[in-house]
Amino acid sequence: MDVILLEDLEGLGARGATVHVKPGYARNYLLPRKLAIASGTRAANLYQELDRQRGKQEERQLSEARAEAAKLDGFEINLPAQANEEDTLFGSITNADIAEALGKAGHAVDKRRIELEEHIKQLGKYDVPVRFHAGVMATVKVWVVRP
Repeated sequence: MDVILLEDLEGLGARGATVHVKPGYARNYLLPRKLAIASGTRAANLYQELDRQRGKQEERQLSEARAEAAKLDGFEINLPAQANEEDTLFGSITNADIAEALGKAGHAVDKRRIELEEHIKQLGKYDVPVRFHAGVMATVKVWVVRP
């Protein structure tokens, strides 16, 4: 039986590939779990059309992400924070704080896109990566300074 895979399956094939499998495997495992659809059916034609539309939408999202990243790459923000004599902060700077500062500067960024390895706990300059899409990153320079 020929099926079109809806997801990448190790040992079987990549998403969108047409593969030949035993009928029992298709009926009892792949089809009920919605991992594949029968090839040559109306559903297969519908899937191929949806896949084309999804590809166009993905391209549009990727171009928008690249445009956003180009605007934000190299942008600098100053975050004032209280610190002791050894430049250790009373508290820490989180990705939410950076997102809020970027929003005030006119660059609305979701805090989940900001990829801090750990919270900032010292005064200084930090390069903070912001992920807009798979493979599309921008780097924001964050200066943590005394108020």
